[in-house]
Amino acid sequence: MSDREAKRPSARVKRDAPKPDVAPRAKRASSAGAVAAPLDSIAPRSPNDEHGALLVTGICGRLGRVFARLMHREGPVIGIDRRPFHGKPKDVVHHQFDLRRKKTRDVFRAGGIRAIVHLGIMHDLRASSREHHTWNVVGFQKLLEYAAEFRVPKLVVLSSANVYGPSPDNPQFLTEDAPLLGAQHFSEIRDLVEVDMLAQSFFWKHPEVETVILRPCHILGTVKNAPSNYLRFEHPITLMGFDPMVQVIHELDVVDAIVKALTPGVRGIFNVTGPGEVPLSTILRELGRRTMPVPHPLAKPLLTALWRAKLTSFPVPELDHIRYVCMVDGARAREQLGFRPRHTLKETIRAVNAS
Repeated sequence: MSDREAKRPSARVKRDAPKPDVAPRAKRASSAGAVAAPLDSIAPRSPNDEHGALLVTGICGRLGRVFARLMHREGPVIGIDRRPFHGKPKDVVHHQFDLRRKKTRDVFRAGGIRAIVHLGIMHDLRASSREHHTWNVVGFQKLLEYAAEFRVPKLVVLSSANVYGPSPDNPQFLTEDAPLLGAQHFSEIRDLVEVDMLAQSFFWKHPEVETVILRPCHILGTVKNAPSNYLRFEHPITLMGFDPMVQVIHELDVVDAIVKALTPGVRGIFNVTGPGEVPLSTILRELGRRTMPVPHPLAKPLLTALWRAKLTSFPVPELDHIRYVCMVDGARAREQLGFRPRHTLKETIRAVNAS
């Protein structure tokens, strides 16, 4: 056991659910007729049928595509995403429209949905706040209404450990019971916090639905998020005098956590962590980056100018993530989900350079 692991807080968090039972693997469902896009091509099934389809929102994102290519071998997969799905498996049904449209209700009305995996969060910080709110919050509210109305047995929501927010006052490891303060200095993350809280409210209002909220640490890989974008810079900005400990997780390990969250009987909130904690400087050194150390008072105006000129994809509020600590305790996911990251720290860090 490392010195850092020995310092991990020993207090156990309150469990939201008993340990999941080990369910037998369902027989591979037939995919005949699943290629057709019309909604009436989806055969109606009982809401509790374990052989029903997985409905994936945001299926055309990196995580959604990987998840769909994995799960379509086990049974029917239906996706909703207004973007095209390049390289889509032929037996995956992709409805290319906006989640907020009334057609989404028709997908539920067709029946046969055994679980929803919500990955359809907009992270484009250059989009307007109005677009962010209607897409992330209003669209998710509609999704929750349909889940309750059509008695979908399972809901998995991919949130983020960023909802806790980096702060000099954070303990070494935050548990799932910690307050969600991520929007205090980063207004653009307010929608993600609101989605997380809506999912928590749904968890208590609808106990008949097994609701799971996953909060992974910084996801690295081919995903186009702030951490991966930052680490792809040849000359990333660092703040003089600051070298916070950070947690990272491989994108494929996040997909594995989503799969484990679908286990019958699992419900609750889970922090999802990678292979360990490491100083930011170590990650940058592993990638061979030549950093640009900047005094903190100068970093904000410099980055603001670069952002406005569209010369960087790293937004100003993200400076707090390379200044303060925001690490989470993943004990609950290990104990109740049986989750263990498969990728080493070196493999996770180097994933940002994958094509």
